[in-house]
Order: sequence, then C-alpha cells, then structure tokens
Amino acid sequence: MGHTVFIEDAAETKNYIAYNLVVKVEASHSLLNTDSTPACFWITHPDNIFIGNHAAGSARYGFWFDIQDSAMGPSFDPAICPVRSKLGEFRDNVAHSVGRYGLRIFHGHNPHERPCSGDTFDEDAYLAGEDPYYGNPPITALYENFLGYKNGRNGVITEDIGAVTFKNIKTADNKKAGFEVNKVVSVRDGMNWLEDAVIVGRTINNEESQGSPHGVITPQRDGWEGRNIRFYNYDFGSAAAFGSCSHCFKEPATDSGTRHVETQ
Repeated sequence: MGHTVFIEDAAETKNYIAYNLVVKVEASHSLLNTDSTPACFWITHPDNIFIGNHAAGSARYGFWFDIQDSAMGPSFDPAICPVRSKLGEFRDNVAHSVGRYGLRIFHGHNPHERPCSGDTFDEDAYLAGEDPYYGNPPITALYENFLGYKNGRNGVITEDIGAVTFKNIKTADNKKAGFEVNKVVSVRDGMNWLEDAVIVGRTINNEESQGSPHGVITPQRDGWEGRNIRFYNYDFGSAAAFGSCSHCFKEPATDSGTRHVETQ
C-alpha cells in the first residue's frame, strides 16, 4: 500500500537502487498524502542511482520524481535544495501498465553547480553572444534508456525542467502521449532536448481502444528540441506525432504567444 521504494525526506543521496521489480502498487489513505497517488519508486531527491528497475501495475505512477525545494520532515534543512541538485543516474528502467505516467518529473528539475543559489541567467550576456550562465552554471541531467508502455496517460511527462535531456527513450501504447514536457525554465536553446527516441502510437499487442494519442506534446515555452525521434503508427482517429503547448487547456497556464520548437 502506498509508495514502495522511496526517498522520503529529500535529504537522502547516493543510494544505489538497481534491478528491482515492483508490481501492483495500491493507494493508501492513511500514510503520507502522496501515498494516495502511489508510485512504485517515489524519488524526492535526484542525486540517487536508479538502474535496471521495472515498475508495473501501480495505481498511478511507475517512477515519480517528486523533487522538493528543500529537505523536509525530520531532515528539514533549507540548505539542501533537491530541485536544483544534479541527477545521480537514471538509466535502463522500465514502467508499464500503470494508472497514469510511467516516468513523471514533478514539480521540476533544474540542476545547477550551486543548488541553493538563485537563477543567474543574464539576458544581456545572452543577446551579446556571451555565456549567460556564468554566475551559476547549469548541470545537465541525463535520463536515458527508459521504456514506458501501456500506461493510462503518458510514457513520460515532465514539469518545469532546466538543463535536462532524455536519450534513447522508447514508448508505446500510451493513452495520452508518449512523451510530454510542460515547461522549460532558466535555460535557452541547446540545453534541453529529447534525443534518439522511438515513439509508437499503437502496436499489434494493443487490444484496447487508444483514443487519439500524441507522440510528443511540446512545452508552453521556447527552448526545447527534438533530435532523431522516430514515430510509428499514429494513423488512426485524430492521433498525431506532435501536439503543441502542454497543459494550455488551463486558462492561466500560458499567454497567447506562439511557441518555437526545433527538430532535427
């Protein structure tokens, strides 16, 4: 009942969590609030190592990076800033047949060399062709070799992410989208992308109606790129390889401007 493998206080780092199988995680309404929307793996600090794990059959999530602004609970410490800390490792993991998202990064991940210092993006330096990150450079987080299929909403969804890249992501038979990114924050072009991905709308193993999913739903803001993404089987209903402006159906989510996305 509730989260199965978890990093609880957002102060724990350097844990090695590898080659585990977690199946059929059910909600609990008597533990933490988040246990009512459980994950096979609940992760509140990114500086841990997750390799070769399998998540299946959770009521909500496979891997939930619920990254916190500071350490919490008995370990509360405002000098620990997980949401801006580097990623340990996340590779070769699989999530399928969960209620919503195979991999969810919420509320965000925006790693910098000094996690507890503020954003230092210098717009004037950027426009002048100089390094706009000189005050507190971002650190690239690489989420790689992830497989997410037959999930109730998405294979992968992210919220507010900075210098975060996804490589060799494979998704199939997800009901809403293969991959979705909501916002890119604190970085500009060339710092945030999805690369070498295979996104499948439906396979021959899909016996259920899939509605009209999108392969990739692009963010509300500029600064995201897609590189070498291969799409298959979006030839049914109103399915499409690309959808635009994640969560823009919510009135306060965005302004009325256009969005610039680059693909290679």
